[in-house]
Amino acid sequence: MNVPFLDAGAINARYADQLKAAAARVIDSGRYILGEELAAFEKEFASYCGVQHAVGVGNGLDALSLILRGYKELGVLKEGDEVIVPGNTFIATILAITDNRLIPVPVEPDPVTFNIDPISVEAAIGPRTRAIMAVHLYGQLADMPRLAELASRHGLLLIEDAAQAHGAARELRKAGAFGDAAAFSFFPAKNLGALGDGGAVVTNNDDLLQRIHALRNYGSEVKYQHLYQGINSRLDEIQAAMLRVKLAHLDEDTRQRRRIALRYRELIRHPLVRLPEVSIEESHAWHLFVVRSAHRDALQKHLSTQGIQTLVHYPIPPHRQPAYASLQHVHLPLTEQLHKEVLSLPMGPTMSSDDVDRVIAACQSFERDA
Repeated sequence: MNVPFLDAGAINARYADQLKAAAARVIDSGRYILGEELAAFEKEFASYCGVQHAVGVGNGLDALSLILRGYKELGVLKEGDEVIVPGNTFIATILAITDNRLIPVPVEPDPVTFNIDPISVEAAIGPRTRAIMAVHLYGQLADMPRLAELASRHGLLLIEDAAQAHGAARELRKAGAFGDAAAFSFFPAKNLGALGDGGAVVTNNDDLLQRIHALRNYGSEVKYQHLYQGINSRLDEIQAAMLRVKLAHLDEDTRQRRRIALRYRELIRHPLVRLPEVSIEESHAWHLFVVRSAHRDALQKHLSTQGIQTLVHYPIPPHRQPAYASLQHVHLPLTEQLHKEVLSLPMGPTMSSDDVDRVIAACQSFERDA
């Protein structure tokens, strides 16, 4: 492809010397798990998000799952409790819930932003509801003020799935600082991506912090003494060192993503291509730039012939996956329609102006019957 969907190699090449120096620092230290690099990154990332604590873990799914595990250990959640979650999300959001033997209650998105709809959330609250899990889809913050009011009024936990929203902000508050706890993924394609897998939990809750610190490390705070039935999910020292380098560049990368998104939104004008709408322009981190078309497959094929690589996020919603046959009764027509129509255009901080112009021209030249 002449315009790749995302060029992770080019992103990392910009500060290759810093990354290599960070890797060498870890190699020379002789400490590769739960060392100084992780402790420093946790402090820096917590400060960046505007919260008191961050805990580095193995990946984004573990981060979500460990939040719920932590609340179960605290007695706030128990097996069989319900968690309201957007139907329009990646399957990891649902996996974290069922992994903890909690019950996911998928609801429809807002038809404009595609994020979880507070009206749908309120309608789904029942006697077994104990939490709302809001996903900041594509890098746009969910309506956290309304969700926070709902959570407070009904005595519910509010958990952020911020896997796509590093750097998204509203009124100087960043993703991760709105709920009781938040989970981030550092998968290499994320806005803040490691050079392997990684994730983090952020929170202001000291008790939850203590549980997750132990749970990620075999349930242990002191070596060979195990308080909980934990797991092995620790952000490696070398990945923490890589992320410390890249965190310093995250805000500028986000500004570049916003410039690209603004250009797309100003210049793509096609009756068969519906552009994303933004509730607050400066809040979106633009992890993905997702258009919508009733002729999605034809549009994707056309763009491919023009040398433009695109992806579909996501082709099948979780409640229609074979893994969740138990949710086949769930009826979410808007979610299911979106999954037939969404298409993600190339987006990344290293895209050139020529790349952006080529994507725009290719979209503009789309003919349904071509």
